[in-house]
Amino acid sequence: MTAANKAYLFHKGSELLALCSAESLPISEIMLRRETALSDVSREAVFQELGETLSTMRASVERGLSEKQTSVSGLTGGDAERLFGYAKRALMGEPMARAVAASMAVVEVNASMGRIVAAPTAGASGILPGVLLTAAESRGWSDAALCAGLLTAGAVGMLIACGASISGAEGGCQAETGTGAAMAAAALVELSGGSPAQALHAAAIALKNVMGLVCDPVAGLVECPCIKRNAIGAANAVLSADLALSGVESLIPFDEVVAAMKSVGRAMNPDLRETARGGIAASPTARALQRKLFGQEEP
Repeated sequence: MTAANKAYLFHKGSELLALCSAESLPISEIMLRRETALSDVSREAVFQELGETLSTMRASVERGLSEKQTSVSGLTGGDAERLFGYAKRALMGEPMARAVAASMAVVEVNASMGRIVAAPTAGASGILPGVLLTAAESRGWSDAALCAGLLTAGAVGMLIACGASISGAEGGCQAETGTGAAMAAAALVELSGGSPAQALHAAAIALKNVMGLVCDPVAGLVECPCIKRNAIGAANAVLSADLALSGVESLIPFDEVVAAMKSVGRAMNPDLRETARGGIAASPTARALQRKLFGQEEP
């Protein structure tokens, strides 16, 4: 790797913003240069891979909305389709309802053993494609623009993974759906013409909105409450992006929010970190479902 290429490496939001400012470039372009430097591949090759990723995301959304998905356990399925059909009457408004439904659709496909893109994880895979693809329909964003959005989202996800965690087992659901919402919020901001600073404000706001959210999957399965938390994550992403685009800033800088999330994750009781021993996973109904599925008290 040449010295010039090393100039595009960053591990903190502050470093990323400094690069964007110094070169008057959006986050997506800095991330693209980082990727070509690290992998020693061409820009065209990176965009080809991003195009394949986008195609898989789109296919999972379409499958989840057009075909009723039933998980292997039988605990979930069809909720995305129901909400999508209700979207025109939704109190939240049709665009938001469609984004939420699309986000749920992807995670239902995941629960039914379909093909999805972990963004950043399988359990939080619906938020990014749900909001980006839905917004693209109304805003006329091209696939090339969406691929740039994926680069921006990837930069935010990488920063959170470096500074904290994207694992529910390590940091709770704040680390999964929180990161997914932060990634999507930043991408929405850039695609809407916002600045790099606004993108990280949106990401910080999204993380703060779910700070401390536990990971408590019923019966240890990535279904309940995971799928509905992708729905909340989609709404969180859109709200956070709009706040940032309107000029609202996060009082606490992005890097400090990530550090706080790491601290909160470490402070969580292990029962609240994907072990299915606490939270709603410990409720009487959840325990009964667990015994029915596995014939034992603990998964």
